[in-house]
Amino acid sequence: MKSRVRYAPSPTGIPHVGNIRTALFDYFFAKSNGGEFILRLEDTDQARKTEGAIEAIEESLNWLGASWDEYVVQSKRLSEYQKYAKKLVEKGKAVEEEGAIRFITPKDHGPIYWEDAIGDRTISFEANEVDNFIILKKDGYPTYHLANVVDDHLMNITHVIRGDDWISSTPKHILLYEAFGWESPIFAHVPNVMGTDGKKLSKRRGAKSVLEYKKEGFLPEAVLNYLMLLGWAPKDDKTIVSREEVIAEFNLSDVSVSPGIFDEKKLTWMNGEYIRSLSEEDFRQRVFEFDSDLRSYDDALISALMPLAKTRMRTLSDFRLLVLPFVEERVLPKGEIREGFFGVLSQVEDWELENIVSALKNFVMDRQIKFPDLYEAIIGERKGLPLGDVFEILGKERTLLLLKK
Repeated sequence: MKSRVRYAPSPTGIPHVGNIRTALFDYFFAKSNGGEFILRLEDTDQARKTEGAIEAIEESLNWLGASWDEYVVQSKRLSEYQKYAKKLVEKGKAVEEEGAIRFITPKDHGPIYWEDAIGDRTISFEANEVDNFIILKKDGYPTYHLANVVDDHLMNITHVIRGDDWISSTPKHILLYEAFGWESPIFAHVPNVMGTDGKKLSKRRGAKSVLEYKKEGFLPEAVLNYLMLLGWAPKDDKTIVSREEVIAEFNLSDVSVSPGIFDEKKLTWMNGEYIRSLSEEDFRQRVFEFDSDLRSYDDALISALMPLAKTRMRTLSDFRLLVLPFVEERVLPKGEIREGFFGVLSQVEDWELENIVSALKNFVMDRQIKFPDLYEAIIGERKGLPLGDVFEILGKERTLLLLKK
């Protein structure tokens, strides 16, 4: 049977990176097994539905290249859930209470257990730990448990891959499968993603969304790479893993039961590595796509400074910070350092890197100042691109004009 998995978010907010990590596990499991990936919006809790959440879910997956094969919206399937809830009443497995339908847990049921695909572990609950529970609310909308089970069965879902905080709900789902006479799918409860403080990521505690990282200048392939390593590792423990390598290697048996730790510093480092690996043309295209306002500046000069900036960038947003101080019109207060340096560079006849750097070093030593002081006098920042290299690219005339502003 073809593998079929689903990512089933509730549009009650913008999904954070931990949530999307689990979606990627679903996606790559499907792709590595020649299966299908379904996006299913579990929007039956209408009161908590958040404006813009659906669009954010779709954009997050599309940006990372995790396109879905099918798209399902639960709120358009209410008649299905109502039909199956009534079937359970007819079977004596559920009862109607004040317009709602409640499932009755069989107390003589033995231990409820399953073999979880993560960690090859047997997870077991006693039936008396599971209270009777509502499956259809009086407004006609199903609860998560009923809609989840009905859809997974009707959509032929073979593997339910979700966060391990859903383990406690699984006994209810198994009971529903048994009550309907259906076979349960394979359950795979992946570890949650924690912050560096050891606590589970959540929007309430400041966890960012994938789209926030997009706006900050992170590359989709870097974000995808980093998120896939939160709970899974390729066989040779490589850090930089391409999309094709993940498809070739991803397997649920290699997913750890231990939580992944999301460290933004490591993601930022990895993003810098990806930026440096871009071809010259790809880098240029990404920079201008991210910051189209850069097209209003001298294209030849921007292009000339790109190689210098590329090796020092961690995000695409760094390009503007590194390059514009030397390109845009800035009026800085004149001072002794600035005027003195203008005089020194005016005397450099052979405008080559070695001579420019020598003049820089001599000036700093003679004035007994530090390079951050020189940077601040020239561009108004305490650090930046290497001055010698920039001045060689600018040429003598343009460099002196920069110092005269």
